Amino acid sequence: MKRIIGLSSFNIAKLKAGDEVSFSGVIYTARDQAHKRLVRDIGRGKGRESPFDIKGAVIYYCGPTKTPKGKVIGSCGPTTSSRMDEFTPFLLKQGLKGMIGKGRRSQEVITAIKKYRSVYFLAPAGCGALISKYVKKVEPVAYADLGPEQILKLEVENLPLIVAIDSKGGSIYG
Repeated sequence: MKRIIGLSSFNIAKLKAGDEVSFSGVIYTARDQAHKRLVRDIGRGKGRESPFDIKGAVIYYCGPTKTPKGKVIGSCGPTTSSRMDEFTPFLLKQGLKGMIGKGRRSQEVITAIKKYRSVYFLAPAGCGALISKYVKKVEPVAYADLGPEQILKLEVENLPLIVAIDSKGGSIYG
């Protein structure tokens, strides 16, 4: 298992499809509606920008459940990544370096991953309660009106992931 602390072009290039990684660092949650607003806000420019620094960032396709008493976060398993495919090439062009989710990606997304030298990770599906144990801190970032689909900043430690699509376009899907 490869240990990763944050993402950089250097460690992204070393990752290969199928690699198991232990990821520590900051990730941002965002699902369908948050992606739609994020792309809209960045695209408008003129004072409306990303609510977080997208350059070098990792987005986790997740909408956590309500936080139980005494916990940092509720269950936070991955959602189907293909629902974000229409927004992904634009965000990669803006500097997004990593995505975490589940399932296949479109050819357009794979091409953009290669072009912008980024990476797509799989999180263990059906393990939302387990994944929550790797989250050490949560901070609201934007779009609170979206409830569980708002953008959150998560600090994670040793989150187990699999490289699904590497920066050269290699894929576990064949």
